[in-house]
Amino acid sequence: MTRARNAFKDDRKLTHLNSDGADKPLISPVSQTTLDKARAYRLTRLREQMAEHDVAGLLLYDPINIRYAFDSSNMQVWTSHNPVRYAMILAGGPAILWEFKGCEHLNEGLPGIDEIRTAVSWMFMTKGDKASAGVETWADEIADVLGQHGGGNKRFAADKLDGPGLHALQERGLTYVEGAELTERARSIKSPEEIELMRWTIRVCEAGMARIYDHSVPGVTERELWGHLHFENARSGGDWLETKLLTCGPNTNPWYKECSDRVCQPGEMISFDTDMVGPYGYCADLSRSWTCGYTPMTDTQRRIYATALEQINHNLDVLKPGVSYAEFNEKSWRIPDRHVDYRYSLAVHGVGMADEWPVIPLHIDFDETAMSGFIEPGMVVCVESLVGENGSESVKLETQVLVTETGIERLDSFPWESV
Repeated sequence: MTRARNAFKDDRKLTHLNSDGADKPLISPVSQTTLDKARAYRLTRLREQMAEHDVAGLLLYDPINIRYAFDSSNMQVWTSHNPVRYAMILAGGPAILWEFKGCEHLNEGLPGIDEIRTAVSWMFMTKGDKASAGVETWADEIADVLGQHGGGNKRFAADKLDGPGLHALQERGLTYVEGAELTERARSIKSPEEIELMRWTIRVCEAGMARIYDHSVPGVTERELWGHLHFENARSGGDWLETKLLTCGPNTNPWYKECSDRVCQPGEMISFDTDMVGPYGYCADLSRSWTCGYTPMTDTQRRIYATALEQINHNLDVLKPGVSYAEFNEKSWRIPDRHVDYRYSLAVHGVGMADEWPVIPLHIDFDETAMSGFIEPGMVVCVESLVGENGSESVKLETQVLVTETGIERLDSFPWESV
């Protein structure tokens, strides 16, 4: 066991350590110039989509979209379910951030924000029986801003907006345009500077994966292992984990059980999906599987792992710029019958600051409801596999890929297991 463990650790190059061999937070090499270019590019992408959809303003409540537009970050998880900060980009006009009261100073030095105002909250938690009055005050201000800068255009887009707010704006003569398409399409094509930021997030994620690997010994709990990824992400400037998908042994099948206090046993498969929102707000969405205690795989584990890796490699070969989603589906790897009932529902999905558009279902689930489109240069996508069968464990594998003008480039380098 010791020889196998050391071989694996050599292969992984102790990626949770710094270049000097010290176990301490990773220090980003990203320059301020790179960061500022990424910020400018992202705001331009949103303005381009606004022009294409002929909207006078784009109202943002999703904290990920606010981060994308301005690199403004404040209580990201809490504000994802409490609508207490928002922003609006005006076509040909200013970009305004309404910040949570007392937090205005958090946005100092962000070049994309032209004006900061104090947010008006109208959710029941903060206003109770006065919520209806709050929404009227809020809507008056939004309508006034659009009137000042809209040039007579009363069309506005919003990424997420609760019913009372939408109705109040419509009562003021404004026309709502669904904003999810605008933000998703804008975010789908990455600049070289964005890719540099994403590479660093993946570096931090792989350091966390190495830490998980280093502690994958008998007697550890699933939650303990998952905590190592949180630790590495937090201490190196990351944000949060979108899920808690790390399980071992029988908990891996069926998939989607979240980590528990189950103790991992020698030789059991440990499978996980990082879903990590890391430094600079970018997502590293990687999956790996290996055995507890670094033991050789059983024949069944080896066969299932090899099947999952076959799916990844086959679909990477199919993935090319200009390929339609339908063509990808036609040429994609076909899952054997014995694994169908334990399958993952998708083959490819976009990724940026979170999981993003597009999503290409697994061939079995690809039907008339599947979206249309093409793989485009500048997209970053995740190629996924989940393989299990009746009575077995599940193997989860996933890699993150940049689509270039001529092909693809894998952004992650954490090795697969030898089978």
